[in-house]
Amino acid sequence: MPVVRTASLLALLMSGTLTSMAQAQPRVPSPPVPSPAPQVSPLDRTIRVEGTGEVKVAPDEAFIDLAVETQAPTAKAAAEENAKKMDKVVAALVQAGIPRKEIETRNFAVYPEYQPPVRPDDAPKLKGYRVSNQVEVHVRELSRVGTLLDTALGAGANRVDSLRFGLSKPETVQGEALRNAVERARQSAQVLASALGVKLGPVLDASTVTEPQRPMPFAARFEMARASSADVTTPIQPEEQTVSARVTLVYAIESGQGR
Repeated sequence: MPVVRTASLLALLMSGTLTSMAQAQPRVPSPPVPSPAPQVSPLDRTIRVEGTGEVKVAPDEAFIDLAVETQAPTAKAAAEENAKKMDKVVAALVQAGIPRKEIETRNFAVYPEYQPPVRPDDAPKLKGYRVSNQVEVHVRELSRVGTLLDTALGAGANRVDSLRFGLSKPETVQGEALRNAVERARQSAQVLASALGVKLGPVLDASTVTEPQRPMPFAARFEMARASSADVTTPIQPEEQTVSARVTLVYAIESGQGR
């Protein structure tokens, strides 16, 4: 037991001595850590340009909005007459080679019609009803558009509200429009860099917006059914379609350049 106490006391004394020595030793201040150099973002020295590309191409499809409009003293009578005439128009188009699925109803409306009052304080008097039924015809053979218009008007359609031309696969030419846009943007960047006395670096960012192709309306409107003639066909000349694309490019300016 005495040996144990002596060993324990010796260990305790040595521990205290080491602690005192550690506390008495002066501290050496740590050398200052240099602050990191400011990082310059590549976007701080860039040239941003935009370019637009266009491609013109002949259309390969058409959309005709035909309508039958009827009037009668009652809404029922006007609707029944309208249905008979529209059935004849659709049947004539189908017989001419248009698939039934390519003829879709666009609008159907019934409107009351009033006689103008004789005196300002008179209430309007109901004269009858007007019914309008509009269908859209999708035509894939543009050479037949004029003939199909004549067929529909001869079968009873008394209104052609719209004739539009479009592209069935606009994505086939959108790539070319995009390439044109990129080339124009690159040329703009080179002109800017030359004017600023700098040299272009790599492209840091690129984005694009491709405008969707919409059928272009044809500048024509038929209000009345014209007299049918076997020797005359309505002439239709479709206009070229324009497919557009827009790109934005961000170029880095090589370091050490610039005025």
